[in-house]
Amino acid sequence: MLAENLSRVEEQIESACARAGRARGEVALVAVTKVFPAAAIEEAYALGLREFGENYVQEFEGKATRLPPLPGVRFHLIGHLQSNKSRRAVELFQTIQTVDSAKLAGRLNEQTALPLDVFLEVKLSEEEAKHGAAPEELPQLIEAVRACEKLRLRGLMTMPPWSEDPERSRPYFRRLRELGHAHGLTGLSMGMSNDFAAAIEEGATHVRVGTALFGKRIKR
Repeated sequence: MLAENLSRVEEQIESACARAGRARGEVALVAVTKVFPAAAIEEAYALGLREFGENYVQEFEGKATRLPPLPGVRFHLIGHLQSNKSRRAVELFQTIQTVDSAKLAGRLNEQTALPLDVFLEVKLSEEEAKHGAAPEELPQLIEAVRACEKLRLRGLMTMPPWSEDPERSRPYFRRLRELGHAHGLTGLSMGMSNDFAAAIEEGATHVRVGTALFGKRIKR
């Protein structure tokens, strides 16, 4: 099933890239394995996937001990990061996509032994459950991250309100692209299973796809 799903997702990515006049290589597919076992990561790796996204430090900590060496793999933390989990996060992940404060950036910089890729999470919706820095806070946050010698600022990340209609997500993707352009940041992590094609058309460089690859998640 995973092989068929991956083929279908790849076709959709290629089609979206073609519509936008972009090369397929401009978009990284981040396979979201939240709630799925370590075996799912191994199966996806065997099919050629190298970028994986997890939402919870503690959950991935348990999986990581059951994974064999996977050369070239990169794990992205795409869920909200609490400060008290930051030390373990830098040991487990190569990319933190949810940096939303100068305080968190400073902690990550102090605690990581290796250079760490980071995205700044931007809150563009009014949903209380969503995390992220406000657009007007970006100049100060960018300055703070760039002052951290071990952090490599890759771009911006956002999560619009969920909708079955991808067109409802498009204005949020467009706004993130505008913010990235305004601040000279080319990386844009946006788009999930329900709207990644629209995200690619609006400039996404990273799409976070779980359900379309692995199927419906079992509730925690």
